[in-house]
Amino acid sequence: MRRRAFITLLGGAVAAWPRAARAQQSMPLIGYLSGRSAATEAHRTAAFHQGLKETGYVEGQNVAIEYRWTEGQFNRLPAFTADLVGRRVAVIFAADSNSARTAKAATTTIPIVFYTGADPVQAGLVVSFRRPGGNATGVYVFSGVLAPKRLELLREMIPKVAVIAFLVRSTNTTNTGAEAQSKELEEAARAIGVQLFVAKAGTENEIDLAFASIVQRGADALLVGADVFFTARRDRLVALAARHAIPTIYALPEFAEAGGLMSYGADRKDAFHQAGIYTGRILKGERPADLPVMQSTKFELVINLKAAKALGLTVPRELLLRADEVIE
Repeated sequence: MRRRAFITLLGGAVAAWPRAARAQQSMPLIGYLSGRSAATEAHRTAAFHQGLKETGYVEGQNVAIEYRWTEGQFNRLPAFTADLVGRRVAVIFAADSNSARTAKAATTTIPIVFYTGADPVQAGLVVSFRRPGGNATGVYVFSGVLAPKRLELLREMIPKVAVIAFLVRSTNTTNTGAEAQSKELEEAARAIGVQLFVAKAGTENEIDLAFASIVQRGADALLVGADVFFTARRDRLVALAARHAIPTIYALPEFAEAGGLMSYGADRKDAFHQAGIYTGRILKGERPADLPVMQSTKFELVINLKAAKALGLTVPRELLLRADEVIE
């Protein structure tokens, strides 16, 4: 059973969002901007719809949604965002950190609800968590900052692990960046007596090169960084890890569901559900500036026993008992 919980930092005064910022149409229009694909984000999109429904909005009945999927091709974001702004959407839902930053740079008037794994204050999306100010608010899920915990879980899964590879995107532009994550992981690795090897990939070809270097360095396990670039290529990453028999932990359960060994991170579905609720509240007249940024406080551990068996691993009983989901 999945455990979900969110905390709202502080409530704010409710005021009407200027009607000039809304789409001039009988049915409000939401712009849905994502760096992923419709297929990989299907479960989250359903959770977003559920949040909207709980505030009284159902797609096709009293609200319309324009979807823009970059499918991991981030150079599409500016054009897609400009198109949504040109359509005068009532709200933009930015479904990842890159989309949120692009939307924020494109408009200061259209309300934005974001889902991000990057600190929204450091990223310039909001002034503060309690009082966002401006035209954006949303849900912040701890993502990159959970990397040391994933390292610990790998060590628990493979007690004798000596070398762990960390795969990051070489062109990461978020403020939580690959360099900061790598430094934090290196300190955590030293603390538990494990050697950390950082591999980088920002293109399709670099993914193959990164795995070649990981194998060459004799890594006992792999930690894949939290990044939408990797999420859009989850099947390929899982297949490469299986081909080279490298036990791997990921940030999202979709990887474990696709055959990866394990994942650990915030409950993304619940985050999208909360984002849907915020989007509905803004459609009803509340201002993003007055809606505090929400933070995830519970996380989910998913273990794929079939993948473990294929790798010749016996999952420790204590780890299984802590898992929120076990895939047989």
